[in-house]
Amino acid sequence: MANHLSSLKRIRQNHTRRLRNKYAYKSTKTAIKKLLIDNKNKKQYSIVLSMIDKLAKKNIIHVNKAARLKKKLSKKILIS
Repeated sequence: MANHLSSLKRIRQNHTRRLRNKYAYKSTKTAIKKLLIDNKNKKQYSIVLSMIDKLAKKNIIHVNKAARLKKKLSKKILIS
């Protein structure tokens, strides 16, 4: 365990940020699943795309993964 106050603070900060990132990622995955179930909702589609873009902007997911997810969603939404 770290002894310096700064490293203890860093541990607390990392924990808080990890939880925040996990919440954002999980809520985006849930929104994607709901969109795939009810894929006629165009408003929900734009909300999910913006959520994916925000994850990529905050470096929670990689930019290429965001592009892959958006491409996969657009294929499934436009086909059906």
